[in-house]
Amino acid sequence: MTKVVVITGASAGVGRATARAFGRLGWSVGLIARGRDGLEAARREIAGRGGRAACTLADVADADALDAAADQLARELGPIRVWINDAMITAYSPFEAMRPDEFRRITEVCYLGQVNGTRAALRHMRPRDRGTIVNVGSGLAYRAIPLQSAYCGAKFAARGFTDALRSELIRDGSRIRLSMVHLPGLNTPQFDMGLNRLPMRPQPAPPVYQPEVAARAIVRAAYEAPRELWVGTPVLKLIAGQAVAPGYVDEKLADAAFEGQQSEVPEPGGRPNNLFGPIPGDQGAHGRYDDRAHDRALVIDPDRLRRAAAGAVAAGVAGLAVVAGRRLLARR
Repeated sequence: MTKVVVITGASAGVGRATARAFGRLGWSVGLIARGRDGLEAARREIAGRGGRAACTLADVADADALDAAADQLARELGPIRVWINDAMITAYSPFEAMRPDEFRRITEVCYLGQVNGTRAALRHMRPRDRGTIVNVGSGLAYRAIPLQSAYCGAKFAARGFTDALRSELIRDGSRIRLSMVHLPGLNTPQFDMGLNRLPMRPQPAPPVYQPEVAARAIVRAAYEAPRELWVGTPVLKLIAGQAVAPGYVDEKLADAAFEGQQSEVPEPGGRPNNLFGPIPGDQGAHGRYDDRAHDRALVIDPDRLRRAAAGAVAAGVAGLAVVAGRRLLARR
């Protein structure tokens, strides 16, 4: 049977790299985004390597348009086995400098876009009681940073939504699987496409990873459906820091995140952004930071980590019990 994956935000960045990865593995790839140039380029890339792909324009903030896109891709490619919710936009701006419609727009795409995509996927997967939905998250879904309040809030919301729905699927006895992949700073075009109200050109906070690192983790999630995957040591540090010392992290990020998200290059005024519409042209998967982006990253399945830790603790307790027992017998 043909394996069909649908990817939102497939025209650029992580979505583009993920589309290539699935195409190389022989999947039929459904591509959804707002920008025709990037979508067509992604489709040609897959077809040029002997793969099969179809694309359709849709804004993930529009639930009806996303439903129509899902129906079209299912007709062209076949039953949808995997759905990847990846579409995102962002702004680099202090909260008080943002207009309400800008904040709302980021929330609609980054949060409600995942809600709408999940609903569309479930509508196709429910009749077969089979399929995997992967929501693309971020370390910023656990620990927010300054200058991206709308994006961080949306990622927090997406994580809460995913957890709630997962429990509902478990209660239903559904075989539909739900996973979330939390990403670090990546070398994607988002830093040239997002709205910027900072004096300098935005950049990913180091260490920076290539989008293919994210794509491999997303493919793994599609196959294995872990509850979550944490990609890169920065994600682990954000989560651990927030759990252990959130007040200290607040203070640390007040300076470090302001500086770390800005390059030394001044940002020209009037640069176009993709908040309310796509930027013309093919933006590709990579940004401008290839020279310092890593090709490999530590990927952690936190459930496996917890089980291993629990096993180690249990083994330690058992060992102590054996030693104590031997000492007690020796005293008799």
